[in-house]
Amino acid sequence: MEKLETKVPFSEPKLNDMQHLKLYSKQDVLSLTKLRRFETKLGERVQVLHDITDLEGSIASSNAKYVLFGIPEDLGAKGNYGLGGADTLWIPFLQSLLNVQSNDFFDGGELLLLGHFDFGDIQYLIDTTARGEEEKIEAYRHAIRTIDDEVERLSKIITEVKKIPIVIGGGHNNSYPLIKGSAKGWHKAGMIPLAQINCINLDAHADYRPLEGRHSGNAFRYAEEDGYLQKYCIIGLHENYLPQNVWVDMVNNPFIDCITFEDIFVHEKRTFLQAVAHATGFTEDTLSGIDIDLDGIQNTLSSAMTPVGFHPIHARQYISFAASDAKPAYLHICEGATRLSDGRTDSTSGKLISYLVSDFIKAQANNR
Repeated sequence: MEKLETKVPFSEPKLNDMQHLKLYSKQDVLSLTKLRRFETKLGERVQVLHDITDLEGSIASSNAKYVLFGIPEDLGAKGNYGLGGADTLWIPFLQSLLNVQSNDFFDGGELLLLGHFDFGDIQYLIDTTARGEEEKIEAYRHAIRTIDDEVERLSKIITEVKKIPIVIGGGHNNSYPLIKGSAKGWHKAGMIPLAQINCINLDAHADYRPLEGRHSGNAFRYAEEDGYLQKYCIIGLHENYLPQNVWVDMVNNPFIDCITFEDIFVHEKRTFLQAVAHATGFTEDTLSGIDIDLDGIQNTLSSAMTPVGFHPIHARQYISFAASDAKPAYLHICEGATRLSDGRTDSTSGKLISYLVSDFIKAQANNR
């Protein structure tokens, strides 16, 4: 099998309050774009920061509606006793997206490609100093606080100038700082009365585990506990992987709703699109984060990949429907991988996500 390119090649200057953020130049973008005569690729059309020393001003002055950045880390998954590998997806995704054709369906000029976070120094420190599995777990959970702070800060900067973050993970732990930062930003922009947003999540898991330390399995619990998440609806929850204590907490909370995978595809109580419509209706009172966890898509490489799940076309339908029927606060695609720590590989994951990102932007454009 062809070797998968997952190493992140960029090394832009650091910012004081987001020291792990690497910003891209046009040359960086074109280095991943395969130019071809008589054709125009997205890599030739996407915007980059015009001044990397003025992050906030450059984002605000751009006429792009969407700001794309990556969080290639797997500390959250490892902190949830999962397999590493969620840090390998960003560059393969970027290579796929930048080589999509620019045309009347998706031009690319509406997208600002910002950069990515690189938390490799934290991973290295844990790997070289922590002793034993439990000590590593605690170290991962502690380290996620640093990720939270930086992702929250960037999300707030983007949303307070009324632009929509498109975020590629990384683990589902990053939903917490995305919700928190986006709620603050959209509130400051005057788009919501309170610093609270809703969230729709296509996922096999609720990620609503107890507050036992930050990891990929409890982002929504922390966001709700801190007052930034108002309503939460999960589509496709797998009954076999729902802890009883989490289920009890959910059914007793009027601000949380879910439609299980079994109710859609086994018992056929609702069609898939009826389930998505239910979720967008439940969260329609304010802006909503749109999440999709790739471990819910059948045979897609992830820490908790499943042999029984949504098909990729369901994921595309979900993104397209939610983008046009909800009021998106952000788009977050997470938990995918091109190489897992147990050696499994899949070179198609990046291309799948490039479809989802383009579907989101096209659905928004068609809805205007």
